[in-house]
Amino acid sequence: MTILQAMVLGAVQGVTEFLPISSTAHLALLPYWLGWNLDREIVFLFGVLVQLGTLAAVAVYFFRDLKKIFAGLWKSLRNGKPFADPDAKLGWMIVLGTVPAGACGLVLKSKVEAAFGNPRMIAVFLLGTALILTLADRMTAKKDRPLGDLRALDAILIGFGQALAIFPGVSRSGATIAAGLSRRFQRADAGRFSFLLSIPIMIAAGILSILDISDASLLIENAPELIIAAVLAAVAGFFAIRWLLRYISEKPFTVFSIYCAAVGSATLAMTFFR
Repeated sequence: MTILQAMVLGAVQGVTEFLPISSTAHLALLPYWLGWNLDREIVFLFGVLVQLGTLAAVAVYFFRDLKKIFAGLWKSLRNGKPFADPDAKLGWMIVLGTVPAGACGLVLKSKVEAAFGNPRMIAVFLLGTALILTLADRMTAKKDRPLGDLRALDAILIGFGQALAIFPGVSRSGATIAAGLSRRFQRADAGRFSFLLSIPIMIAAGILSILDISDASLLIENAPELIIAAVLAAVAGFFAIRWLLRYISEKPFTVFSIYCAAVGSATLAMTFFR
């Protein structure tokens, strides 16, 4: 992997991780579109490092929220009152919402890994994301519930949205925000919970990926490219979060659903001609 390729993929990962257009699809398809013949081990290491970069982006952006949540959780454990404090309640809802994706990831790991090498399947999942985003804006007209009204059923259903995103091409942010909107949460609050919900699953995925690294020497040999990609992913991710939260509070997902439909259709067509 060249430095230019690392820069492009890092920036793309940072932007697409949080915009509802699927980062996994773009990381898998971009080399396919551009004809880059990248070593599978290097691609795996790249995926680990850039995800750590986007994890840093969401952690920095929501640092104040996370500080309050951890303080609330600690207080709730000491007092034995998990839902008395709003921040503690939010923390426990994040834990609960993480369970579906964690369980599905463990059960479907082999099938998900196979899907990453199948551009046609990724294209179909992108078309599915376009449909999810379209339905999210239309299924419920009134979206007025604040995040403080979040309940266990809401967290679990939004968590199942995150579970869908283990397949490349299904946008994690798109599926979880759509699930939040289907539960009538305010658009900005649905986005906020979506991003907070991504943190535990990113941490777990990062740890498991690091444990799966088979050749540590590759990490040292490609350190400059990997570090550059991770930094660009963090910076791009930070600004993507800020922009999207402002955007979805006022506007529908139309532009994203059209984009996913166009990219999915074009990629699907490409798989038949190549």
